[in-house]
Order: sequence, then C-alpha cells, then structure tokens
Amino acid sequence: MRARTAASTLALVMGSVTSALAASGAREDNSGVFVWIFIGFCALIIVAQMVPAVLTMLGMAKGVKESFGEKAEVKSR
Repeated sequence: MRARTAASTLALVMGSVTSALAASGAREDNSGVFVWIFIGFCALIIVAQMVPAVLTMLGMAKGVKESFGEKAEVKSR
C-alpha cells in the first residue's frame, strides 16, 4: 500500500511539472545563407586536409607490410 501511495504521489508531481519543463516554442535561429556557406567552407578545408593524411597513413602501412615480408640480408665483407 505504501509503494502505491508513493507511486501515485510521484505521478501527480511529475504530471504537474511537465508543463514547466516544456519548451515555450521553437528555437529561433537567425543563421543566414552566408553562415551556412562559411560552415561548409570550413568542412571542405577539414576534408581536404584529411585526404593526404589518410593516403600517407596507407602508404606507411603498405611499407611496413612489405618490410616484414622480406628477410633481412646480411652482407659479409
């Protein structure tokens, strides 16, 4: 009986609080087209810098793989 009373009290409190937690309206964003162009340009710069980095990492991985495949040759004098 005590758990049922606690659950009912909690439901009443949460039911009355929902209107206080609700947003008053949609968030107004005054970002124009120039802001979105600037953000797109920044993303383009980041992607342009990532492409050579990925290619370099792949080249290094390929070189490491090839170096482990070959046996080291010992030169005698």
